[in-house]
Amino acid sequence: MPSTDVTTLIRTELPRLAGSLRKVGELILEDPAAVTHCSAAELGRRTGTSQATVTRFCRAIGLDSYQHLLIELAQERGRGESSDWGSAEIGPDISPDDSLERVVQVVGTADLRAIQQTIDRIDLDAIERAAQAVARARRIDVYGVGGSGAVAQETETRLFRIGCAVRGWTEVHAATTSAALLTPADVAIGISHSGATRETIEPFELAKERGATTVALTADSRSPLARAADVRLISSSSETSFRTGSIGARHSALMLIDCLYVRVGQISYQRASASLALTDHIAGAHAVKSRRSR
Repeated sequence: MPSTDVTTLIRTELPRLAGSLRKVGELILEDPAAVTHCSAAELGRRTGTSQATVTRFCRAIGLDSYQHLLIELAQERGRGESSDWGSAEIGPDISPDDSLERVVQVVGTADLRAIQQTIDRIDLDAIERAAQAVARARRIDVYGVGGSGAVAQETETRLFRIGCAVRGWTEVHAATTSAALLTPADVAIGISHSGATRETIEPFELAKERGATTVALTADSRSPLARAADVRLISSSSETSFRTGSIGARHSALMLIDCLYVRVGQISYQRASASLALTDHIAGAHAVKSRRSR
């Protein structure tokens, strides 16, 4: 499996699991450290299932065996203890009585952890393939709704600034209309934390049918969006109270977009540099001048 926390993998896979398999995953997430001292049979008893169910759970999330799960949990704990970007002692829950200092610690640690996990599992070949396709594309569509819609709009802002013909679409009818007009010379980027958002998958799959190169940005490498993609960029999330799903994943998604954006700028250096030079003055020209008091 990729170099990422196994608890992140479990959180990603949990929504697709049901019944007894879900119970096993929930208990592991509840206290990962305690699970490292359990046998498969004991974990089965604690979840009201069986040793066979625990084994099936491991295979369902892509691990070879329960022993493999224990090794991953132990390695994750070791990374947390030795890391200088987040404390393993700070959990994700925020109660109404927590101080603002703790809120800042929890939120900051969660964001740093999500970004670091994304860096640890980043597929450099996938970033390179996506960047090469975007740099030479006639046109680029970016699809996303809800929280992912904000990331789609930010992707448009970045790529447009370096001379790419790009448009972010956050409404399914408009997105699908645009997808129907794409060609093999174009690129479609679909952004969805779950990888299962119909409003994103519909234009994305149509873009693929039209021959465009498809790039998926999602936290679930086995999702419908990922399966429809030519290139997959996989993000992570570290959730806290009030920040679940796509909200917790936005920082890591934007980190991947930044990597893609900078690499496209490198590949199309002359065009990107010229575009930046032509637009650098705009923000400054619209800044409000301060008035000196007399």
